Amino acid sequence: MPTYAINKRANFDYEILEKKEGGLVLAGYEVKSIKTGHISLKGAFVTIHENEAYLTNTNIPAYQVANMPKEYDPNRSRKVLIHKREIKSLLEKISQKGLTLVPIRVYSTRGLIKLEFGVGKGKRKIDKRENIKKREAKVKMSRTLKNKY
Repeated sequence: MPTYAINKRANFDYEILEKKEGGLVLAGYEVKSIKTGHISLKGAFVTIHENEAYLTNTNIPAYQVANMPKEYDPNRSRKVLIHKREIKSLLEKISQKGLTLVPIRVYSTRGLIKLEFGVGKGKRKIDKRENIKKREAKVKMSRTLKNKY
C-alpha cells in the first residue's frame, strides 16, 4: 500500500479525533501525476456541500505539461467518495464548534487512489509547545542513554 502524500501539519495543528477513508474522483493524468509523487496536501481541507464531500486546495501539478488540457486547474476541488450516512454523521460532528475535516494522507489500495482524512480539533499554541517540549525531552533522554552505553 504505497503512500503518495502525507500532511505533516495535520497532527501538529490538529488533534485527530476520528479517521475516515474515501476514494478520490480523478482524471487519468491526475492519477499518473499522483503515482509519480506530485501531490501536495499543504493547506488542504475537506468540505461538504450538498451532501457531497470535496477535497479542496490540493495541488496536483500537470503530469506532462504539453499534453494537458488548456482548462486544467491543478488546485481544483476533487470529489471524495464516501457513503451518504457517513456524510451525515460527519456533518453532525463538524457542526460542533472547533471541529474540521483534515486530510491526513493519500495512498493507493488495489490500484485505487484513496484519501485518509480525520475529524480534527484545532490545537492551541500552548498545546503545540507542550508537544515540542515532550519530543525534545524524549530525544535528549535517548541521546544520554546512547552515550552511557
